[in-house]
Amino acid sequence: MTRHALEVTLTRPATPAELARASQALPLAANRDSTRLMAVMKAANADQALNRARRRLKGLLPLDSLTTHYPDQEGQVLLSVAFSPAADAAIRRAAQHEGQEPYLFLAQVIRRALADHARLEAEDLDHALRSLLTRTSPDRLVAAVGRTLTTGKLTC
Repeated sequence: MTRHALEVTLTRPATPAELARASQALPLAANRDSTRLMAVMKAANADQALNRARRRLKGLLPLDSLTTHYPDQEGQVLLSVAFSPAADAAIRRAAQHEGQEPYLFLAQVIRRALADHARLEAEDLDHALRSLLTRTSPDRLVAAVGRTLTTGKLTC
C-alpha cells in the first residue's frame, strides 16, 4: 500500500458542518475559501485511491472532481469525475460510435481539447506580441518583461 496525495475540487464552498462531517470520513485540508481540499489516501494504486476517496466523500461534500496531486511515472495526473446519467450515456454513445472504450474516448477528447487550448493561447500570445512590437522596440519589450517578472507584479 502506498500513500497517494489527492486534490478534491468542489462545485461550491463547503460549509463548516460539511467539512467537519467529511473530515470524519477522510482527513482533509481545505484552502482558504473551502473549494479545494487535499487528502492522503492509502491504496495499492492511484485509481484505487481516487475511487476510495470518492466513495468516502460522496454525499458529504459537493464534489466536482478528484485528481492525483502528483504525476505518475508517465507524467500523467489522474482525473476522477462523476458524470450525470445523461452525460454518461452521451459519452458511451460517442465512444461506441468511434469504436473505443469510454475511458479511452474521453481521454482522447480531453487531450485534444488541452492541445487546442494550448495552441490558441500560443496564437493569442503571438498576436499580442506582434501588436506590442508595432508600438515599441524588441529591447524595450524584453526590458518590460524582465521588470514585470522580477518585481512580481503580474496581473494574470
